[in-house]
Amino acid sequence: MGTAPRFVQIIDFETDRIDEMRALAEEGEQDLGNRADGPRRRLVLKDRNQPNRYLVLVEFDSHEEAMRNSESPETSKFAERMAALCTRPPSFTDCDIQDTTEFE
Repeated sequence: MGTAPRFVQIIDFETDRIDEMRALAEEGEQDLGNRADGPRRRLVLKDRNQPNRYLVLVEFDSHEEAMRNSESPETSKFAERMAALCTRPPSFTDCDIQDTTEFE
């Protein structure tokens, strides 16, 4: 039996306060970086066609680790603070990674 697939959560949000959002993310990284069930990678994307829209891809080793991370009080507090900086409620999409290819 193979290992569980890696997992990515996609957070889609809009904000006109991106500098404050970045500061919040940096603060959160300090907490998350020290946790065993924390994310392994984060990728932040800015939509070129919709001003103030961003997508954040957060990668975990497994869905189970992501769920443990989501249930922590620190993550809940971070999510509340993040939502307060958004111009609309953020949306979340959960994905199992099926394949990756690195191009050089």
